Amino acid sequence: MSTPRIKINIKKIAHNAKTLNRLYGSKGIEVIGVTKAVCGNPDVAAALVNNGISILADSRIINIRRMRKAGVQAEFLLLRTPLLSQAEDVVKYADISLNSEVSVIKELSKFAKMNYTKHKIILMVELGDLREGIMPLDLDDTVKQVLALDGIELAGIGTNLACFGGIQPDNDKMVSLSSLAKNIEEKYNLNIKFISGGNSANYNWFMSTNDVGRINNLRLGESIYLGCETLYRKPIPGLYIDAFTLVAEVIESKIKPSHPFGKIAQDAFGNVPEFQDRGKIKRVILGIGLQDVQVSGLTPKADIEILGSSSDHIVIDARKIELKTGDEVEFNLNYGALLSAMTSPYVFKKVEENFWMPKNIAKALNKNTAIIKNYFQPSLLKKTTLD
Repeated sequence: MSTPRIKINIKKIAHNAKTLNRLYGSKGIEVIGVTKAVCGNPDVAAALVNNGISILADSRIINIRRMRKAGVQAEFLLLRTPLLSQAEDVVKYADISLNSEVSVIKELSKFAKMNYTKHKIILMVELGDLREGIMPLDLDDTVKQVLALDGIELAGIGTNLACFGGIQPDNDKMVSLSSLAKNIEEKYNLNIKFISGGNSANYNWFMSTNDVGRINNLRLGESIYLGCETLYRKPIPGLYIDAFTLVAEVIESKIKPSHPFGKIAQDAFGNVPEFQDRGKIKRVILGIGLQDVQVSGLTPKADIEILGSSSDHIVIDARKIELKTGDEVEFNLNYGALLSAMTSPYVFKKVEENFWMPKNIAKALNKNTAIIKNYFQPSLLKKTTLD
């Protein structure tokens, strides 16, 4: 089987999505499934939809197009505030978008009118993380301008925390967002659908509060895929933390010194490496490197140690494990490693436990089961769910 590859366990992702959807739903919070880390993979997207998540969010229009083309039945939200140059495609492919610039919203309005459609927007409010967002004092004026635009529906307000500045989405932040939503609704006689309090980092706040206020929406990616909250990366009880596995192949295995010999200068990336002299070791090279994955985000499943990496190689100390050329080594991934491996065209994606097919194929199956079964693997004919 081709390497390097990333194994994607759809049943585990489905379980995590269903569990989190139920958990947040117990306090009236809807989950939007973020597909950014998996680059809009249709099998993963369908697993989310089939387990109760009706809105999918991605930061790239190309990923939204990919899911639509595959027949994934969902509403699509553009997660990153739109590029001005992409306004036409945003209106064409995304049902909703997060926004913080009036100039961009005006451009969305222009293309929405041209296409005789309504584009929904969620205004992002800055609550301290200092990434995207309108300053709270400027929100009223922004709302006023947005409401005057044709082709635009103000569907909600939201905020983003813990992504850039590491600022926690605590009760004070959520109360502030709830208050802003209430003020806007009362002043402009609106009924705001989405009050989006953040992302996977909101787990600790959610579990500690008895009153979520007006917060009725969260955008979840990492907690679905890796089963953890994102303030301290602690596992969430009842979730799988190993839905993704990276597999790399041994391309050299020799006994070599643990310390390079000669004068040390900069490596390929401009760093001056330091090494501990442990004598001779089982020095093994894997056919994967920094061009494929964020190596610092990998954790070996076996008792081996990553010594370092270059663009195309990872060097490990195999310790007591016997590895020969052609053997495979598996790793768990953190979010950064998952994102980079899924994005890399050099890492093969192997979907396991795949029970989803596009809706049009499922309809065809009902009409002519024999033909479809000859064309598709039997495992593809079942719905992706896990109770």
